[in-house]
Formats: sequence, C-alpha cells, structure tokens
Amino acid sequence: MPFFLFAFMFLIAPIFYLVNGAFQTQDGQYSLETIRGLFAPEILNSFSLSIRLSLASAGMGAIFGLILAYSLIHGGLPSWVRRAFMTFSGVASNFAGVPLAFAFIATLGRLGLVTLVLRDFLGVNIYASGFSLFSFLGLALTYLYFQLPLMILMITPALEGLRPEWREAAESLGATRRQYLSRVAMPLLAPSVLGCFLLLFANAFGTLATIYALTGANFQVVPIVLFQQIRGNVLYNPNLGYAIAVGMIVLMGLSNTLYFILRRRAERWQK
Repeated sequence: MPFFLFAFMFLIAPIFYLVNGAFQTQDGQYSLETIRGLFAPEILNSFSLSIRLSLASAGMGAIFGLILAYSLIHGGLPSWVRRAFMTFSGVASNFAGVPLAFAFIATLGRLGLVTLVLRDFLGVNIYASGFSLFSFLGLALTYLYFQLPLMILMITPALEGLRPEWREAAESLGATRRQYLSRVAMPLLAPSVLGCFLLLFANAFGTLATIYALTGANFQVVPIVLFQQIRGNVLYNPNLGYAIAVGMIVLMGLSNTLYFILRRRAERWQK
C-alpha cells in the first residue's frame, strides 16, 4: 500500500495533471490547439535534436560498455580490477549536472587540461581541427561519461549468465572464439544489449542540468525547450510545456515497454 500510494502521488497523478494541461489553452479552455503546437518547426527540431543526441550517446555507451564489461567478466582479469571498475561505475553513473559540466570544461574546454597538454606537448590543437566541447560531438562525449558506467552495471548480470559450459561445448565442436561470440554469445546477449540501449536512450533524453550548464539555452534539446516554456520570461506557455512533457512521457513509455519485453526474452533465453 505505501508503494502504490507513493506511485500515485508522484507518478500517476502528475501524469494526469500534465495530460489535462496539455489539452487546455492558457485561458483554461479545452482545445487541441496546444497539442497542435507540438508540430511547430522549432518543437519538432528540438525533438529531432534530442533523439539524435540520445541515440549517439546511447549507441557509444552500449558498444564500449559491452566491450569493457565483457573484458571485466570474461577477460581473466584480477578480481580487484573488476571490483574497482564496478565501484567506479556505481559512482560515475550518478555523476551528472553542474559538477560534470564543470569537470569537462576543466578537462576538454578551450583552456582545459587535456586540451593544453595535447596542444603544448603533442602539437595537436583539437579546437583548430574542428572539435568543440559545446558541439553535438562534445555533448555526446559528455553524456558518455555517465552512459558508459551505467551500461557496465546493467549488462554485467547478463554477461555473468553466460555459462562456461556453453563456450566449452562450442570449442569441443571445433568453434573458434569468434564463432562462439557471433553464434552463441551475441544472440544470447542481444535482447539484454538492446534493452540496455533503450534505457540509455531514455536516460540521455531526459537530461537537462548537464547540457544546460554547458551550453545555457543555446542547444535547444527538448528538456531545455520545456524549461523555457515553464519558467521562461520570453517563451512562457505552461500548457505547451505540459504538451511537450506528455510527448517526452510517450517516448519514455515506448522505450521502457520495449525494454521490459526484451528483458523478459533475455531471461527466458538464459534459462
């Protein structure tokens, strides 16, 4: 009962409040005008930018996180290395917002430590080559800081579910390591990897504090546009903000539903 009460107060009731506001105009009249505002070019562009940024960071996090996690679990490394990485991943996956933005500015900004070391000691000026921390690629790399350790934490149980006898059976039938990975391990891991990718996508899509601290309002992703409609002095239309929030909820709901479907399939396969 406490759980259902908590869920109703902080999840279900706010969703109903947002849906109700999304179908109202600023004068309180029920209308589809606010919902039609979601199809304005600037709103569609913000959704497109957020989706592309989330897909890029989730894709990189899923690929590199899977490789790193597989090396930790099945790479024959000492147990203390695995414990250290898992501890760091638990901390880094929750490190976001203003501290993360400041850390990347101090590291990869125009006068960041790594930027100056590359320029003064190796003769590589990454900003002269076109890189910018405040570009699409720079933001994707910033997101990767918490996406990568989150992927390690989520995919580790699936990797631990790969039984040694499956690899031994494949080797006894003459399979190489590459054949075992491509024909046994990866098909078994595919639902879990895709499910983790969807969670990483949802995690990146709702990020506000990090990108706002880095770029202010110059990078018009959906959370910033929503913030401007709710709190802005110029762009102020709370009902349009409610509609944008409903659009975000729909995307989050779809990604999480697909995640649960894939997780159930992965659990069934690993049995």
